[in-house]
Amino acid sequence: MAIVFMGTPEFAVPSLQALHSRFGVALVVTTPDAPQGRGLRLLPSPVKRAAMELGIPVAQPERLRDEHFLEQIRQLRPEFIIVVAFRILPPELYTQAWRAAFCVHPSLLPKYRGAAPIHWTIIRGERWSGVTSFLLEQRVDTGAILLQRSIPVPEDATAGELHDLLMPLAAEVAVETVEGLRAGTLVPIPQDEHSASTAPKLRPEDCHLRWDRPAEEVRRWIHGLSPEPGAWGSIAGERFRFLRARAYPEQLLPPRSFRIQEGRFLIGCMPGCVEILELQRAGRRAMRVEEFLRGWRGPSSGTVE
Repeated sequence: MAIVFMGTPEFAVPSLQALHSRFGVALVVTTPDAPQGRGLRLLPSPVKRAAMELGIPVAQPERLRDEHFLEQIRQLRPEFIIVVAFRILPPELYTQAWRAAFCVHPSLLPKYRGAAPIHWTIIRGERWSGVTSFLLEQRVDTGAILLQRSIPVPEDATAGELHDLLMPLAAEVAVETVEGLRAGTLVPIPQDEHSASTAPKLRPEDCHLRWDRPAEEVRRWIHGLSPEPGAWGSIAGERFRFLRARAYPEQLLPPRSFRIQEGRFLIGCMPGCVEILELQRAGRRAMRVEEFLRGWRGPSSGTVE
């Protein structure tokens, strides 16, 4: 009754730990070690580190269609292949599971299919989010729904904060999905294509803030990209990442202009303005605006690009 788990980032780690604790995981599949940091040292993914701590064998194929890797999966004859934040699986891989191959996705499918569902949930101002387990099929994130759990999105939450709320919920859903499929109590429900929306990977140009948007929309972009990849703008030729903000409907200053006064950092939008609460200078750590302003030696007003 082998379980094969596939994942890469920190988001997938609690799911791996919960599944291994409850059922035992026979093999973990993750991405090859990648160069990171200034020295470009080859470092393992968070999922690989967790698997090593748990004593689970790890496979790191460059190609998921590699015949040697596929034969390794065939020999395991897995009951389940479970995917949490990994790559797109080819049919010749996910069909090796004799009971089910399923994914746990951090959105309320069919909403936000794609690579960045948590970011787009915040950017679009959704009041509810959650996780969905669904059967894998050839079209990405379109398989029949097995189990779904929802939570309210906290007011003013960032993508990082929503990520941390959904991470343990994904682990619970992964375990409950295995239990339900084994017990025969889960009935797959086709997704409603009329309610579907996408959450494409964010491009570098998406992260450059547009100040010609309404203030509340700018705030959502700042929070939706925080802490990574980070929404950015330039002041006096210096690039900043803006990580947290508050929106005001009043036009306190002209669009694309900024003012630093009495401990506040305001930027004009169209209409309204945002007050920056947390930011990061290039090559520096993130800091609250109060700390930043104590060391700021630049202009107190001007234009933001």
